[in-house]
This record gives sequence, C-alpha cells and structure tokens, in this order.
Amino acid sequence: MIPESRAISKYILRKYKSAETDLLREGNLREAAMVDVWTEVEAHQYNPALSPVVYECLINPTMRGVPTNQKVVDESLEKLRKVLHVYEARLSKSKYLAGDFLSFADLNHFPYTFYFMATPHASLFDSYPHVKAWWERLMARPSMKKLGASMAPKP
Repeated sequence: MIPESRAISKYILRKYKSAETDLLREGNLREAAMVDVWTEVEAHQYNPALSPVVYECLINPTMRGVPTNQKVVDESLEKLRKVLHVYEARLSKSKYLAGDFLSFADLNHFPYTFYFMATPHASLFDSYPHVKAWWERLMARPSMKKLGASMAPKP
C-alpha cells in the first residue's frame, strides 16, 4: 500500500459516490462510524499482524532473495490469531465488518489478505468460520475476482 492510501481512497469514494456506491455509509452516522472503526482496526491491528507474514513468505524470498525469518512469521501469526478471534466475534453478528453491507472497511482488507492467502499459512482462516465465510463472500464478487486476477503472485 502507498502511504495515506486510505485517505486517498476516501477522497475518491466521496468524490464519486452515488446512492449505489456509498461505501463509506456517510448517509447514516452509526454505519459511517462502524466503517471508520473497522478501517482503523484494519490499519492498526489486522494489517500489522498479517503483513509481516506476506513480506516474510512472499516478498522477501521471491523479490529480494532473502530467506524467510520464521521467528517473525511465528510471532505475527500469534498476533493474527488474536485479531482473527475479534473478527470472528464481529462477523458472527453481521455479514460484513461494519454491518450487513459491504463497505470501505471490508475492501481495505483485500490487498494484504489476498497475498496472505498465497502463503503456506492461508489455512489459518479455516479456524475462524465466520472470517472464512466473509473472505469467501468478498472473493465471490466479480470486481474482486477481476482485481485478484490482476494481482496474482507470479512464481
């Protein structure tokens, strides 16, 4: 992700929003607050736990020629398990993170989660059935399939 990509994304979503594409849910204060909460959780809890696994298992070995630091992976997976426990509780109450609607908060999880699923640790999601179902719902969307096809890791 580029620095401040969340702010840039929010700007674009506000500029081009319509009744059908209000991913920030700004027409409803409670829903907008939930989008903000889960966007912050992604930025400060989920991503810091998940992204080191992506770097250590995909980016470092394939792009940098650096071996995987298993200690970093193990520590990150332990943090990720704790975060996924919170997500599991939330997603047992709603289809998506901010409620029963797709939002910016859900979409913001896509890039690193997509690459995480290409690591040997993707099966971690199997232990969290509501999280796994949420991810499968996201991946079933035609737009996500198209985006994923353009991001597929190259061997």
